[in-house]
Amino acid sequence: MRKGKKWMAALGAAALVMAAMSGCGSSTTTQTTAGTQAAQGTQESKETSGGETSAAAAEETKNVNDDGTVNNPEQVAVDANKLVMWSLFSGGDGGFMTKMIEEYNGTNPTKQVQSIMLVWADYYTKLQTAVAAGKGPDIGISHASSLPQLVEDGVVQPITSYLDELGIDLSQNYSQASIDAVTFDGEIYAVPLDTHAEIMYFNKEILEKAGVTLNAAGSVDIKSADDFYAVCDKIKAVIPEDGTTIAITNNGDDPYRLWWATYFQMGGTPIVSDDSKKVTLDKEKAVKAAEFVKGLYDKGYVAEGIDDHQKFFQTGKAGICIGGTWAVGAFEQTDNLSFVPMAFPKLFDTDNCWADSHTFILPTKNSRNEADSKAAVEFMVAASMKGGVTWAGSGQIPACKEVLASDAYKALPYRSSYMSEVEKAVLPAKVSTFNGMKKGMIDSLDTIWTGKGDAASGIDALYDELESNLP
Repeated sequence: MRKGKKWMAALGAAALVMAAMSGCGSSTTTQTTAGTQAAQGTQESKETSGGETSAAAAEETKNVNDDGTVNNPEQVAVDANKLVMWSLFSGGDGGFMTKMIEEYNGTNPTKQVQSIMLVWADYYTKLQTAVAAGKGPDIGISHASSLPQLVEDGVVQPITSYLDELGIDLSQNYSQASIDAVTFDGEIYAVPLDTHAEIMYFNKEILEKAGVTLNAAGSVDIKSADDFYAVCDKIKAVIPEDGTTIAITNNGDDPYRLWWATYFQMGGTPIVSDDSKKVTLDKEKAVKAAEFVKGLYDKGYVAEGIDDHQKFFQTGKAGICIGGTWAVGAFEQTDNLSFVPMAFPKLFDTDNCWADSHTFILPTKNSRNEADSKAAVEFMVAASMKGGVTWAGSGQIPACKEVLASDAYKALPYRSSYMSEVEKAVLPAKVSTFNGMKKGMIDSLDTIWTGKGDAASGIDALYDELESNLP
């Protein structure tokens, strides 16, 4: 039986929490300084004239986690002369966002920006709660997959009029697909920042031991599932006992993303209709895709108990890592790790892959004046366009076409090897209840990977979850 919109609104915060936990790199393998800098600045502002740190500052220090995230963003003292941005980048990409903001602040902008980095699992819930209380930030981040719900719930406001005032025509610098993803009822609600896709990474030293050579483009030749199996078998033969052929988690988002790519490579239809009123998933292909992914575990390519596949790959004991583009920056900073990334290969009929995107949003905030709202949008555009190369350092694929065409971007290593993912990616459905759908899909698929049920029963449950989460 279909659940109504009121029921879905009640679950909105919970669904967005799941999106935050799963949207992109939440690994803590590379720490960032954004939240730490915010907290340090606050602590300094609370020092007494005698140089002693006040009790309030000491309490706020407890608010900062080891990775620089803060548990309670409302406790961070903010500079009234700056725009406040809430960020969710606590993985390897966080430091690059910090650098982007520092570079922007150094350009003598209309208003500088102060970033506060939230805990992944809390981000969307705290954003919704703060906006409802009239205490939200001036600028935020949203995944494209979460934007429909934020728009429907009134958490974000349109920016079309501010773009017009600034003389910005997004169609000049962004693909139509990127613009469509942030447009609702003719109004633009966000500035696209990137596409982040699921790709493959290979340990070059292990490939050499396995006798797998790279082609002229510096990638592994894989043009079918059989080619992939052949490479895996060679790697498996030389992997140490405490290693793994493929680094991927045993449940959760990454096997779901692998299933998603496989399903669409097999010619799977969209999971819901364009009007979001009907589930249109091809159950037969969904089962076949699930059986392929489960087969990777059954063949012994994936070690049991991997809960952080990015970190496992960084140890040098994995031949392949199936993970997001956001890991590139972290891998580049890992000592003694020789790796090569490549676009997700064509295993079946097409070469589709999973992807989502980050966008800059203007949270609803009645206390923010029009001038500050315009300045916030000015930052969003500048950060995406002029800061795009800096952001590309994280491994994400910039949304701005001018950045992609620049010599500075082309000079970055590896990035050209997976730029094509932007064109091949099948993005999440533009449905306000998608995050509820995704949670249901992941829960259903997990029963397959963990052996609690077969592929057919798991996909039956997945189909039911999709139907129950239709708007």
